[in-house]
Amino acid sequence: MKNQINIKNKKARFEYHLIDRFVAGIVLTGTEIKSIRNNKASILEAYCVFDHGEVWIRNMHITAYENGSFYNHKPRSDRKLLLSKKEINKIEKFLKVKGNTIVPLKMFISEKGWAKLEIATAQGKKLHDKRQDLKDKDDKRDMDRAMKRF
Repeated sequence: MKNQINIKNKKARFEYHLIDRFVAGIVLTGTEIKSIRNNKASILEAYCVFDHGEVWIRNMHITAYENGSFYNHKPRSDRKLLLSKKEINKIEKFLKVKGNTIVPLKMFISEKGWAKLEIATAQGKKLHDKRQDLKDKDDKRDMDRAMKRF
């Protein structure tokens, strides 16, 4: 099976300091996997929450499948993430500190055909950190242009 799914959250690296990364499975219902395989999903506005010993992703948009008739799913329903107990406990301890969060980074299809979501524990960046990142990015671009000329 070709891994051509390219659903990313590009803003996450700009908005947050990423600390730990995890790969989690997603509990899907009905025609959701068919829409994901057609690249009809978005994780830009999505966020993860910890609730009663489980990690859930909220506000992830999966477009209704075109040929699904009345079996179609709700586009923005909460979906459970599948993690091991060790990973869940690590995330729970991390979230007890104020200002820490879990952000989704990338959605992909595994070798076995399962939908997976890469999530990261993160801390929000301050405004001056974002400005520094933009400055570093511009400097790198200028250096690359200068190196290209020579």
